[in-house]
Amino acid sequence: MDIWPEFLASSWGKEFVAGGFGGIAGLILGYPLDSIRVRQQNSKSGSAFNVFRHVVATEGPLSLYRGMAAPLASVTFQNATVFQIYAMLSRTFDRNIPASDPPSYKGVALGGTAAGAVQCLIISPVELVKIQLQLQSKTNQCHNQASGLKGPMDVTRRIFRQEGLRGVYRGLTITVLRDAHSHGLYFWVYEYAKEQLHPGCRKNGQESFQTMLVAGGLAGAISWISCYPLDVVKTRLQAQSESKSAKYCSIVDCFRRSVREEGHGVLWRGMGTTVGRAFLVNGAIFTAYETALRFLCSNKDDDHTNVQSKNAS
Repeated sequence: MDIWPEFLASSWGKEFVAGGFGGIAGLILGYPLDSIRVRQQNSKSGSAFNVFRHVVATEGPLSLYRGMAAPLASVTFQNATVFQIYAMLSRTFDRNIPASDPPSYKGVALGGTAAGAVQCLIISPVELVKIQLQLQSKTNQCHNQASGLKGPMDVTRRIFRQEGLRGVYRGLTITVLRDAHSHGLYFWVYEYAKEQLHPGCRKNGQESFQTMLVAGGLAGAISWISCYPLDVVKTRLQAQSESKSAKYCSIVDCFRRSVREEGHGVLWRGMGTTVGRAFLVNGAIFTAYETALRFLCSNKDDDHTNVQSKNAS
């Protein structure tokens, strides 16, 4: 039984595959900047350039890609799931829109919010492992190698052994708080921006690459600004180890202590790096997604035409 052709023949199958391509493109492009963001959020000082210079000088440029195996292994599935859930629910929340028309902006926002909440079940453990690997210095690496910790699987096993399933999902609540509303805003901004940049493209699907890049970049930047303080708290909670004496005991405690000890500016530390990364990465994600979707749909049309020609002959 040929499952793969049947899978690609369905609209949700196309959404799933195209979303996976988008996720891979965004991860490869933006991972070094993400490593710099995490280090900024978990430190008390240091501009993006200073963090970059220090890391490259002391640990080498490849250290900026440390921990990428964990999200790379899951990003295809995670991003594909987000786009697929969004595509289905954006119409489910507003059934009055004909199938031939694009979903309403209300449906887009609600579908995006639901997709953002659901994908946290995948992304929360992945980001926990990624953050702990990104924050390892060379000194810690040597210690970890002596302890048998060599990568994402070793970190995951250590967390599960010491803290159980609850430890693996440490930070799930703050991840949902960060991602649910920001994904709703993310998809809404993208759909609105591309329609403003290229009127009529939501219905005819003829938006240019420039439109995809700019609209995707704006969507990423604005959604990250809306949730950035929550992301700082999430990073700090997931960077600590519950097996040792944890510095923060809850989301509220982390927020209060961070502000009291370092001022309100701590909640926006590293935002410049993040917004710049978000514009580049999400422009790439939506461009790869839309391009892959067009390719998959055009292949289906070509196959259908070939079948009709054979039948006619």
